[in-house]
Amino acid sequence: MVIPFELATAARIVFGVGAAAQVGPIAGEHGRRALVVTGRDPARVEPVLEDMRAAGLAVTVFTVAGEPTVADAERGVAAARACDCDVVVAIGGGSPLDAGKAIAALVRNPGPPLDYLEVVGRGRPLVHDPVPFVAVPTTAGTGSEVTRNAVLAAEAQRVKVSLRSPKMLPRAAIVDPALTLSLPPAVTADCGLDALTQLIEPFVSRKANPITDALCRDGIARAARALPRAFADGHDLEARSDMALASLLGGLALANAGLGAVHGFAGPIGGAFPGAPHGAVCARLLPEVLRINGRALRAREPGNPVLARLDEVARLVTGDPSATLDDAVDHLRALVASLQIRPLAAFGLRPADLPDLVDRSRRASSMKGNPLDLTDAELHAALTAAL
Repeated sequence: MVIPFELATAARIVFGVGAAAQVGPIAGEHGRRALVVTGRDPARVEPVLEDMRAAGLAVTVFTVAGEPTVADAERGVAAARACDCDVVVAIGGGSPLDAGKAIAALVRNPGPPLDYLEVVGRGRPLVHDPVPFVAVPTTAGTGSEVTRNAVLAAEAQRVKVSLRSPKMLPRAAIVDPALTLSLPPAVTADCGLDALTQLIEPFVSRKANPITDALCRDGIARAARALPRAFADGHDLEARSDMALASLLGGLALANAGLGAVHGFAGPIGGAFPGAPHGAVCARLLPEVLRINGRALRAREPGNPVLARLDEVARLVTGDPSATLDDAVDHLRALVASLQIRPLAAFGLRPADLPDLVDRSRRASSMKGNPLDLTDAELHAALTAAL
């Protein structure tokens, strides 16, 4: 029997080298006064801004210096209302995309962001539809261009949490691999390993479905093949295209099948240790969580079909038709080391921090997708191995 499932994504996806030329015309289909959310240096996307102005849009630029916070969302909402924006366009990595998505959702909905945030807020549903939102990624990692949530740092609570609603799916996702050519190796590695994690976790999630399975199978093999090449040569357009597609596939998969313990940890760690890059955290945790999941499944649920999936992950990441989970763990550890990802201790995590992180991770929404409930001791062991 095929399990019941639902698939939801951006209303329109445009992918390919040169696709950025369509940002202005597509945004113009949804409004004339655009709030454009970018990273700290909007000059990097000035050609796209010029195209938007040439298409007749009035452009107001709003910058996000780092990973977006609740305060950033509030500032963005004020800016959007001040310019009477009727469309929000985000151009950049996951931070501008999540900030733009949150701003678009909150502009038309009353009250502070905490009214709508998960975990630390009231978690209320959006009352009104967001302002139309167009996502243009310039990194290959988060898949935020096709997801229904925005991750914000709640600084007072020292945790990253989501503003989430089916209404937040973008009206258009425009993915141009050429926009990623200037990424430095370190960012390529962080983002690429996040993309790989966001393909593996939905594939072994308890909420996986036949469509997300197909997306993940393609994406896992594609990312494992292309990431070392993109890291070694940032101008390898074929590798950049493969990584942009893998990131997109991961976003489609996680939005519909969920994630797992890696991302369950990543939110609390990112909130408590703001200097820890999200992709690096995921990279260090991925092989350790896979190892712990495999051990826990063998001990408590030996008939669980996810065990076969874990071996399939091994075949996809290694390209070896005889590989097993243990081979995947070794391969991923070696890949993370070759891409120069530092251990979690390099970002300030210490053994004394782990019990609190375990407790916080249990409340993270991503934990609900893990293939089984892990004990505190198992979660602690995964964190310890990643230090």
